[in-house]
Amino acid sequence: MTRQLTDDLGQPVDLPTGPVRRVVSLVPSLTEAVAATAPETLIAATDWCTHPADLDAADVPRVRGTKNPDVAAIVALAPDLVIANKEENRELDVQRMRAHGIPVWVTDIETVPQALESMRRLLVDACAWAAPGWLAEADRAWAGEPAPPHTRVVVPIWRDPWMVVGHPTFTADLLARLGYAVCSPKPGRYPHADLTALDDPALADLVLLPDEPYAFTAKDGPEAFTHLPTRLVSGRLLTWYGPAMLQVRARLEQH
Repeated sequence: MTRQLTDDLGQPVDLPTGPVRRVVSLVPSLTEAVAATAPETLIAATDWCTHPADLDAADVPRVRGTKNPDVAAIVALAPDLVIANKEENRELDVQRMRAHGIPVWVTDIETVPQALESMRRLLVDACAWAAPGWLAEADRAWAGEPAPPHTRVVVPIWRDPWMVVGHPTFTADLLARLGYAVCSPKPGRYPHADLTALDDPALADLVLLPDEPYAFTAKDGPEAFTHLPTRLVSGRLLTWYGPAMLQVRARLEQH
């Protein structure tokens, strides 16, 4: 027998009557969340899943990337549930897994409150696990009113061509709650933009350069901006919903 719930996209997902015991995660941030909640259930993850750092030591198999998961390998693992994300993973791959009878739960997250609610629905309702302590801490950490805007920021996520964070995105909402107003010269969630339009004091006060998905470094990124100051930041803290949300305030709040 199974029970049925709907995922973030409203799609029905058949789940075990008891707790989920075999999980394949195709989302790096949710891999970290599962590992922090019920590590014994994680039976596979993507090549891009870097947290926790001991995944390889724990012999967690890899099933390629977020955009090209090894569907045959996933089917052979017979998971109780595959975890995916609307932004990270392709609908085609989700459909292929479902065609093999594999339950897939797709998350859809664009704000901090959505992240907290989505993870609670996934971990507590869908997986039938006890609510993790880190999620309660995250609830408390983000329960207050957003900080007043104090800094306009541009957040590149790629170069050659340049792409930046726009709206509506989880990153823009998270930063707004810390007082950083994400700016872009063009509309859209992740628009392309000319460097001259980005490096403009009329647009922003600061450029935040994350180390993922493009790995900006001290020698690759800051030199492109001659009119705005830059700051290297953790891409994980800007984009990962899960336990990483507990570290963001200490690292990004204005000092």
